[in-house]
Amino acid sequence: MRVFVTGASGWIGSAVVPELIDAGHEVTGLARSEGSAAAVEAAGGTAVRGDIDDLGLLRGTAAASDAVVHLAFRHDIAFSGGFADAVASDAAAIDALGEGLPDGGALTIAGGVLGLAVDAVPATERDVPAADSMAAGRQASTTLALGFAPRLRSSVVRLSPTVHGDGDGGFIPTLIARARRRGVAGYLGEGSARWTAVHRSDAARLFRLAIEVAPAGSVLHAVDDEGLRIREIAEAIGRNLDVPVRQISPDEAGEQFGFLAGFVELDSPASSAITREVTGWSPAGAGLIEDLDKGHYFAPGAATKY
Repeated sequence: MRVFVTGASGWIGSAVVPELIDAGHEVTGLARSEGSAAAVEAAGGTAVRGDIDDLGLLRGTAAASDAVVHLAFRHDIAFSGGFADAVASDAAAIDALGEGLPDGGALTIAGGVLGLAVDAVPATERDVPAADSMAAGRQASTTLALGFAPRLRSSVVRLSPTVHGDGDGGFIPTLIARARRRGVAGYLGEGSARWTAVHRSDAARLFRLAIEVAPAGSVLHAVDDEGLRIREIAEAIGRNLDVPVRQISPDEAGEQFGFLAGFVELDSPASSAITREVTGWSPAGAGLIEDLDKGHYFAPGAATKY
């Protein structure tokens, strides 16, 4: 298939592009800069310069494609107080991509599982986030994408909050950086809140399977570790930094965790059983604790995005 990928040079996109090419697909990647374009082309794809606010470009490139994997999101404004604007931008992009794709094409977008679980019950692919939950923020994008079915074989891949691997610059490196700065790895309460995790290579494989085999209207979970306790993660960080691990009081939470203080207390387990049955997806990468113990997260100069 001819596949158009937005966010093609990002953390997940840079794994999705070679995954698609290795499977025999032709990839066009959206690139905002010369550096991003060079990365897409080095991976074997064709770069098209622009960003997700260029709706005419999105519509036209999708029209020349058989499938779209939409990974780009305006994190730059979302994490600086403009989340509603980022969501509106995302919806406009999805609408343009869906309108452009020919009948029968495949449209897959990224979502998230964090905050989806209710009353400690692992969330499934059938669950819809409560209106007041953290997961509800991007539900409009999910609804819009799935609304293109059955004209398009549309699907949503809900990502774990931690998509890990060598080069990760997200939540886990942020926790590590703050633990290193304070000289302690911590957890709130009993540390019993649970996060899901998935290796980047496994997430990339699921995006490929989504455009290849997922039925129209599918919601899929990129979840391998279905419920790692925050205390387990803190213990792995403490072990690798050789710093003590202890409970953090609510008064210390801002200093210890920064903006992640509101996330580390979320109990958000999730299942991927339906995803595995529908797509045949079987994670093969390391689990998060195993990946942490490999040491690359703690090397000098390890990335931190947030």
